[in-house]
Amino acid sequence: MDIPNLASPNLNETKPNIILKPKIPKSIIAIVVVVGLTSGFWLSRLMPLSSSSDKALIESTKNDAVSTDQISDSDQLEAGVVYGNSSAIFSDSAQGVVIAGDINGVGTHILVREGGDSQRASLTSSTVDLDLFIDKKVLVKGQTNDSQKTGWLLDVGNIKIIE
Repeated sequence: MDIPNLASPNLNETKPNIILKPKIPKSIIAIVVVVGLTSGFWLSRLMPLSSSSDKALIESTKNDAVSTDQISDSDQLEAGVVYGNSSAIFSDSAQGVVIAGDINGVGTHILVREGGDSQRASLTSSTVDLDLFIDKKVLVKGQTNDSQKTGWLLDVGNIKIIE
């Protein structure tokens, strides 16, 4: 009985067809990546994606807000008018009565809300003169900041008198 030699290849068998893919040089791949990233960056700057409803919302708030820079007396303020920064959309809002003072040395004013002392918020603002809104019921919108001394520190971006 013949034992075939397993170590040597069988010359009678046909070799499989091997398809060789052409190699793309790494420099061409690098150039394509750089051109793609650069063109994507500049296209995003020249043609930003935004919906028409976002533009309408921003335009409507721009026209509705009034600066407090020209107002010298709180009697000139009107209910229902938004005062302050209207170009930004703020994520935090609260309703209450503005009084002068601070909570544990934090803030320039206090927003007294329903629910007692635990619901008060310390207020600061670089865009709105909060002194004009003392003893008025308001809706404030702004950005919450970290504080170790008060429960809620709100940087007011805009304010609207409710009553």
